[in-house]
Amino acid sequence: MAGQFDGKVALVTGSGNGIGRATALAFGREKAKVVVSDIDVGAGEETVRMIQDLGAEATFVRADVAEESDIKALIEATVKAYGALDCAVNNAGIEGDVLPIVENPVENWERVIRINLTGVWLSMKYEIQQMLTQGGGTIVNMASIEGLIAFPGASPYVAAKHGVNGITKTAALELMQSNIRVNSVCPGFIDTAMVDRIVKPVPEVETAIAMSPSARRGRPEEVAEAVIWLCSEKASFVSGHTMAVDGAYVVQ
Repeated sequence: MAGQFDGKVALVTGSGNGIGRATALAFGREKAKVVVSDIDVGAGEETVRMIQDLGAEATFVRADVAEESDIKALIEATVKAYGALDCAVNNAGIEGDVLPIVENPVENWERVIRINLTGVWLSMKYEIQQMLTQGGGTIVNMASIEGLIAFPGASPYVAAKHGVNGITKTAALELMQSNIRVNSVCPGFIDTAMVDRIVKPVPEVETAIAMSPSARRGRPEEVAEAVIWLCSEKASFVSGHTMAVDGAYVVQ
């Protein structure tokens, strides 16, 4: 049975686990040809096997989004493998150390910004170049509710994710008439290893989740469905949007 992305090529960075893996699998279920990218080779190759078990095509390309040469090579490898790039999901990111500003080392700031913000900007730069040559495409950047509101101790992450939402809106304005739509998704607290790592030093986070309107963590698959919709023709008039997938967390 054909899926809504049958014949399309989708790239998902940071798709070795968590939201990225769930998104790559969702594309596979919709019969896209999926390029899985991550710095963790073993995890990325496992995602590829999972997609292939669904009867879809997939390939793995290792890339560090903090390195421009890696991003350039990733897009080239995608086009070499499948001839196009129709959907790009810039999901790769890290949480960094959770510390007050006065205790936060500059090395932590620079690392988080380099991966979470500059990495998205670099990815967009080369994805857009390819999409312009082929006449269109869709991009979804993975931001966060911390791109909409702030959390104590997370200044580098908050700055990076606010920046992701900002460059998403800028790209949407630049590219709408080029048939390229750019949106961002802002997950809340999702059941991933990243959130587990945040909860460990800051157990108050789990309490905040329990007291939120949803009273639970979201599932990676719930975020993936939002990404799939934004990349689909069903969202053909949606660009520059920041979609919260957070169980109403930011509206309380």
